[in-house]
Amino acid sequence: MKLIDIGINVTNRRFSKDLPQVINRATQAGVEQMVITGTSIHGSKRAAEIAGKYPGILYSTAGVHPHYAQDCNNETIATLEKLAQKEHVVAIGECGLDYNRDFSPRPLQNKWFAAQIELACKLQLPLFLHEREAHDEFINILRDYQQNLPKTVVHCFTGTEKELEHYIEMGYYIGITGWISDVRRGKHLWKIVKKIPENRLMVETDSPFLLPHNMPSRPKNRRNEPSFLPYVVKSLARSLQKSPEEVAELTTNTAKEFFAI
Repeated sequence: MKLIDIGINVTNRRFSKDLPQVINRATQAGVEQMVITGTSIHGSKRAAEIAGKYPGILYSTAGVHPHYAQDCNNETIATLEKLAQKEHVVAIGECGLDYNRDFSPRPLQNKWFAAQIELACKLQLPLFLHEREAHDEFINILRDYQQNLPKTVVHCFTGTEKELEHYIEMGYYIGITGWISDVRRGKHLWKIVKKIPENRLMVETDSPFLLPHNMPSRPKNRRNEPSFLPYVVKSLARSLQKSPEEVAELTTNTAKEFFAI
């Protein structure tokens, strides 16, 4: 299987000692291309730096996660725009709203989410989005830009059937993680993923988080990594009643088209 992991957090300190080996294991497992998620100004710079060392294999996004909205300032958008000029920076994000943890005040989350949407619209770069327990406000903000919105993916989708229907209606792409392999928390996804149009479905590990539950032997350090993406594909394939090879082909083709890689 040839796969693309659309969301890896290899700027995380848990990868500081063995990143080359992690990337090598991923490619050996058939994960031929990966997109590093930028979640802050520092993280986006680091993501672009790492991606630049692996041309054709690694790409990155440039954005500020809602957790860090309170750290934004007058230079934030200009810095993201400059990063976005790099050939291997393929999307704006991870941006959005997180009303679950509220690490940043909600008004600031809203403000900087809108600012990053405006940047993506200006550059016509894809949007890589995060939403947690903020669906209504999230949709309301996006609707203001719907006419000029570039391709948009709601990454790491774990929401309800109604929320999924809203995203599909608005033309968004959906990223599925190892959450679908969790028979307790991800059980509802088995039914509703069938509603996602095949040409708007992508897969990701969100590593080092969300270690797949269907692994026969899970690592002792509990660290997820891109080489485990085939386990996400296997769970997704079972829920869609397709072969893993079919799911790999359709999600890879969609990711290539979405990120233009």
